[in-house]
Formats: sequence, structure tokens, C-alpha cells
Amino acid sequence: MPDVTEPASDEALLDAARAGDSEALERLLERHQAQVYRFGMTMCRSPEDAKDVLQDTLIAVARGVRDFRGSSSLSTWLYTIARSFCIKKRRRSKFAPELERTADVSDLGAFATDPGAGPDELLVSKQVRLALEEAIGALAPAYREVLLLRDAEGLTAPEVAEVLGLSVAAVKTRLHRARAEVRAQVGPKLGITSLPPGPACPDVVALFSRFLEDEISPSTCTDMQRHLQGCARCSALCDSLKQTLALCRTSPAEAQVPAEVQASVKTALRDYLRVGR
Repeated sequence: MPDVTEPASDEALLDAARAGDSEALERLLERHQAQVYRFGMTMCRSPEDAKDVLQDTLIAVARGVRDFRGSSSLSTWLYTIARSFCIKKRRRSKFAPELERTADVSDLGAFATDPGAGPDELLVSKQVRLALEEAIGALAPAYREVLLLRDAEGLTAPEVAEVLGLSVAAVKTRLHRARAEVRAQVGPKLGITSLPPGPACPDVVALFSRFLEDEISPSTCTDMQRHLQGCARCSALCDSLKQTLALCRTSPAEAQVPAEVQASVKTALRDYLRVGR
């Protein structure tokens, strides 16, 4: 039988990189470059800026890898560095505003109901994906980065808080607002019409988001499940938020680093490793 070698873990590559193994460092950074590029694309909204953020981030990691001791996760460290470069880019970008202002989505427990349209149909819809991109892009940066890190990249709320230098409570507050704003924009594209709430209808979108962050009690969850069973409007709202979050999770997977960007960044990184360390 052929000898199948398991790929080295991040920890093994990190240990080797700290010891001065440039090849291990290159392999580690290549493994994680897509997530940094996606983050740069969404935050900077410019392919050229995203390329610069990726290149600057990887070189910064190469420069600091020997001092990285793993007190935070590798992803948290990468996003923290990438965010600092995104902020610098955003301040100079024409897209910058004048003022800067988990639960697994595939298993949403008591609030999960079967959508009317098949998820495959929704995920391949170009119109829906465009609406999602526009909705996320329209968020203020403070809300966009929270949504991206938590719902698109899958960091935990404490990890997002570490990246952004916020409290977990502040992260969740921004996250709930960002989810509600994106759902309001994308919901109509999912075939969900906005109906006025009934006299007994709570703010189901806010409660649903809090449910995802384990912020509601079991009794409240039971009450909500009972309400959803008898309220088509609120069930539809939950469905649309569930589908929106599923789109957030799946869309970034397609945003791989273009081959020409990979080649350019690899050249810059190797030049740095040859003369800069």
C-alpha cells in the first residue's frame, strides 16, 4: 500500500517555524492565506488593498513568529494583524465613511424550521449572493468586522473580542445589530415579505440572534418554540435569518486567493525571508 503521510498540523509547523524553518513557515502561511485575503476583501472592498493586506500580514507574521507563544489561537493572531492593516487602508480609501461609527448555523435547535425553498437553490442564486455582499458592504465597519469574524470565519465571540479589543458583551451587541440589518436587506431576496407583528409577537430576529450566542434561558427558548409553531410570520423571519447566516458561512469559501495574487505575495514573502529575518 502507498505510504500516505498526514499533513503537518499548525502546531508542528509553528514549532518548526519558530526554530527557523522557512519552508515550514511558508507552508503555514499558505494554509491560512485565504482567510486573510477574504477578510481584506470584505473590509477594504478593494482587490488591490486586499492583496496589500495579505502581503503585509504574512510578512508581519514571518517577522514575529519566533515570539508567538500561542496565548491566543493562530487565527486570532492573524486576524488581529490583518485588521490593523485594514484600518490603515480604510482610512485612506475612497470607501471610508466620514465617521467610523457559536452556534452552528446548520443546527439551530429549537428555532430551526424547514425553509420553503431548498437551500441549494438559495445558495446558487447570484441575485441573493449579490444582495448579501451589498448588505455586508453597507454595514458600518465596526459592525461589518464583527459579522465577518463571527459568522463568516467562525471565530467564537471571545476570539472576536480579542481581535477587536472589545468586551464579549460589546461584540454580541454589535453582532445582533449586524445580523438584523443584513437579514432586513437579504430577506426579501429569500422570498420573505415583511409583515406587521401581531400583538403577541416579540422581536424574534433579536431573540434568534441571542439564541445563537446562548443568551436566552431554556424557558424563553421553550416559549419561543411554542410561539413559532403558531406564528407563520415569526417562523418566516427565523427562516430568513437562518438562511442569511448560512450564506455568510458558505460565500467566503468561494473567495479564494487569485493565482496571480498568490504568486506576487509568495515572491514578496520569499524576498523577505531571504534578507529580512
